[in-house]
Amino acid sequence: MRHIALFVVLATGIALAPVAVAAACYADYKAKQDNPLRLHYGVAEVSQCASGIAETELRARLSASGWTLLNVVSVFDESGLAERKESAGPYYLRF
Repeated sequence: MRHIALFVVLATGIALAPVAVAAACYADYKAKQDNPLRLHYGVAEVSQCASGIAETELRARLSASGWTLLNVVSVFDESGLAERKESAGPYYLRF
């Protein structure tokens, strides 16, 4: 009986343990505005590391500010942020 009680306590503890937080995901992209034509390269945080999801999220965010998403270049984790910061300039984590 004592072993069953211990098993129940351990199983409950494992079931209630916090789920690991998913790693942050980012996407780099290219966007444009018309009249006059303006282009920019940017980096943004996205909810999942999947290019289709990143594209959907970025299209909505950029559109709200008058930009048109041209393409998602890539999706990556935090390890790729530093190397893209300078290239993105003012559009680094802006949208």
